[in-house]
Amino acid sequence: MTHTTLICAPELRELLGRGTPAVLLDTRFDLTDPGAGEAAYRQGHVPGAHYLHLDRDLSGPKTGRNGRHPLPDPAAWSQTASTRGVTPSSQVVVYDHQQGMFAARAWWLVRQLGVDSVAVLDGGLDAWIQAGGTLTSEVPAQVPASTALTVGAWQNTVQADELMADLEQRFILDARAPERYRGDVEPLDRVAGHIPGARSRFFKHNLDAHGRFKPADVLRSEFLAQLQDTPVDEVVHQCGSGATACHNILAMEVAGLPRSKLYPGSWSEWCSDPQRPVAKG
Repeated sequence: MTHTTLICAPELRELLGRGTPAVLLDTRFDLTDPGAGEAAYRQGHVPGAHYLHLDRDLSGPKTGRNGRHPLPDPAAWSQTASTRGVTPSSQVVVYDHQQGMFAARAWWLVRQLGVDSVAVLDGGLDAWIQAGGTLTSEVPAQVPASTALTVGAWQNTVQADELMADLEQRFILDARAPERYRGDVEPLDRVAGHIPGARSRFFKHNLDAHGRFKPADVLRSEFLAQLQDTPVDEVVHQCGSGATACHNILAMEVAGLPRSKLYPGSWSEWCSDPQRPVAKG
């Protein structure tokens, strides 16, 4: 059995207990302390897991106008994944300590490599520990880069100029917290507010009271109620910098609603250009 969206901790323990080859990726991160996730990884992580840093590995260079976490160069990302052991036939499991908000970014990026069997650990590191999983501080060795992974161009993405060209026709879901969406506060970006016409879908609404993803039928009902008659492949996801937007993409995949799109630059890119309109409330 392969896992393509989520895997629960007992399933991961069983998978590893059988000796099934799997690539484990630890993506813990703190937006206010960029070194915290890697420090926590070195103190203890799921045995065999490699660490991927949001700024260094899961993002590309910033220009000041392309957002806080622009997508990495496709060739650089292919090499990063390859040296962690990812192949087209790998079962990849990604986790974090933040309810999937960074693991979902890595999930989306790995899928861009043509790897179907990639899943987020539901409940993250806490779920692993609660299920009796052990931790280690031993860092696995990277492997020689392979040429088996390639990304020609990012799929299912929308750029800022495309949104501007027909903004009124777009169905945009904003994954940020409601107070940031409304523009009440803005702790990370230079301007408060949201893209005109965007609807709010806080990524934490995908989770239950225990921090696990809601059942697929519940997620499907919630998304369909918000989308109404909008075709799934016309839905565009954004957040602050293109990371937690992937959480909503993952939730829609869990719900059986695939092929929605990502606006990678998200609000941090959008608000960097004063010519782009801003809405509040």
